[in-house]
Amino acid sequence: MTWKPTGAEIAESLGMWGATLFVMLIVGQYVGVTLTESTAIVHNLRRRTIRWSNVQAIRVEPFQGIRTVVLYEASGRRTRLRAPITGFLNWDRGFEEKFHTIGRWWLEHRGPDWAPVPVPGAQLSGPLAPDGNPFASPT
Repeated sequence: MTWKPTGAEIAESLGMWGATLFVMLIVGQYVGVTLTESTAIVHNLRRRTIRWSNVQAIRVEPFQGIRTVVLYEASGRRTRLRAPITGFLNWDRGFEEKFHTIGRWWLEHRGPDWAPVPVPGAQLSGPLAPDGNPFASPT
């Protein structure tokens, strides 16, 4: 008993793969972060705007086998950026440079009146900075 796909089955399968790749291409263009003078606009499934003055730290954290950039806000909210990321199957040679670009942009645009705010109950994963400050700048 052998099964040979018909032309319609092959066309349907190729069409579904093509549609999947097309959707991934379109969605992939809308993932990441846009840096403006006063805000970081995070592009995930929904777009979110975070004021630089509310950001308390920017860190790289491991998540399910990949490394991601995480923004910590004064309210205790953590926002994991969907790009840039780097990992085994998706190695980004420019990841560190992109992380430092985001960090420098924050340092330059957070405002002269910015001051660190201890976040009650915030759980920072990963080791503390060398000086013990969990909100140390990335550079």
